[in-house]
Amino acid sequence: MESTALLIAASLNAGTVLAIASLGLLINEKAGIVNLGAEGMMLCAALAGFATVVHTGSTVAGLGAGMLAGALLAALFGVLVIWLNTNQYATGLALSLFGAGFSAFAGTAYVQEKLPEQMRFAVPVLSDIPFVGPALFRHHPMVYVCVALVLGLIWFLWRTRAGLVLRSVGESPESAHALGYPVRRIRLMAVMAGGALCGLAGAYVSTVYTPLWVEGMIAGKGWIALALTTFATWRPARVLLGAYLFGGVTMLQFHLQGMGVNVPSQFLTMMPYVATIVVLVLISRNPTWIRINMPASIGKPFYPGA
Repeated sequence: MESTALLIAASLNAGTVLAIASLGLLINEKAGIVNLGAEGMMLCAALAGFATVVHTGSTVAGLGAGMLAGALLAALFGVLVIWLNTNQYATGLALSLFGAGFSAFAGTAYVQEKLPEQMRFAVPVLSDIPFVGPALFRHHPMVYVCVALVLGLIWFLWRTRAGLVLRSVGESPESAHALGYPVRRIRLMAVMAGGALCGLAGAYVSTVYTPLWVEGMIAGKGWIALALTTFATWRPARVLLGAYLFGGVTMLQFHLQGMGVNVPSQFLTMMPYVATIVVLVLISRNPTWIRINMPASIGKPFYPGA
């Protein structure tokens, strides 16, 4: 029972990284923008967050620095694809490559640095409940913030006027423009909000999840987050569920190794990526379902003068 509780706790912790990044990408795609630069933004944000904690000793400041780094890179991406009409997919890939290279170059001075000792968090009373306490109530506050973000995004998208406008821009930017809405500015704000969440996820990895800095430490989580938005058919609640599922697959490798299961470590390491491919293959078998849920203008440029 204790081992199962630890597996659940580790799955929630690992899933939090994917969920926060996926929520950011979901906001982008709800506005009709595809950003393939999540991996690069998360790497730069991870470095920015780690460096900030090294110099200030504040994890909160580190998370804020990660959000700022993600938002700035997303703003650069947004200007290129929204105003200069560059190809979204090529620009996103370029951003991802830039983030990987820049973080590797700028992060050499921080490879040997250590962060201050982390505080241990626990929800009073609830954390003492057998099995449930260790599994659900002894996490870093960001785990619970992630759940709150999901609930807040559901409310924003389907219960507010601003959310309705954002979805309308993603469905038909021409109609939104005809009604007088500043489509380009709305898309830029959505892209920056999504970048800030990707940055938060990256900073969480380097300051809380694995408090250290090494080159390429995001290890494909940005790409998994991109796949997760499609897997969740652009629904925040499904994003959270899918993130915990992928987090469980990731942590299962360590759980099996701890139990002494004689499986090559390389096979266990590739399990999350195999799961990603399998999920995408299964989803692609029903293209009608994806088409119904997918924002109609996703990936398509908008020319207000046309």
